[in-house]
Amino acid sequence: MEVQFREFDPFDLWIWLKFSTVPSNGEKQYVEEVLDSWFFLGKLGGFNAENLQVNDVGVDISYLNYDTNMADNSMMALMHNMGDVEYEGLWARCWLDLGTSDALGLDILINVFIQLSKEFVAIEKLIVGGENEDWPVEKDVRKSTLAYEN
Repeated sequence: MEVQFREFDPFDLWIWLKFSTVPSNGEKQYVEEVLDSWFFLGKLGGFNAENLQVNDVGVDISYLNYDTNMADNSMMALMHNMGDVEYEGLWARCWLDLGTSDALGLDILINVFIQLSKEFVAIEKLIVGGENEDWPVEKDVRKSTLAYEN
């Protein structure tokens, strides 16, 4: 699966997926579950690079002394909104407002889609940001298709 980045605005971001074949209803469900789960974790502040205490310790995390004060004092990193996943032929797209969440969340999403493509849904390309010339974005689409609101 190829990963490509275009213009990036975390408050107005399109995620694009190009499939090898037109996705079945089951394949669409996999994609939607991934995006819904990922967004829910982001909405709850899961992608906060300022508080990666377990990761920062390294391999041996036995008896880690987790500092809840550090977690409480880190800046909030919350995703704000997500639109519906839309499909057109070989393509799917989803609009997001990543809010103050960190780029760590994008790495996690890319990792998940790479594995999903190997196991369940043949995805040729994942594009982060920008627009596709052959599938224009209506300027008011975000207002009309928001699945989640603050």
